[in-house]
Amino acid sequence: MTLFAGILLLVNAFFNVIVWPQFWRRVTADPRARDESGKKTKFYTVHAVLISIALIIAVASAVAGIAVLVS
Repeated sequence: MTLFAGILLLVNAFFNVIVWPQFWRRVTADPRARDESGKKTKFYTVHAVLISIALIIAVASAVAGIAVLVS
């Protein structure tokens, strides 16, 4: 069961590192990301925070997965 948990944590980390940067490119290209004067909107800010949190969780999952597999 421990092996499964470690692998699952690493798969989660890998998935997040692959998916969220791709989504970030789409968010920055979205017309809702900036207003008429080129200033960043709440749409941009909210997505930046959400993606940052997801990537932090990915790092934590990778660290936890490695720790579980090594122990």
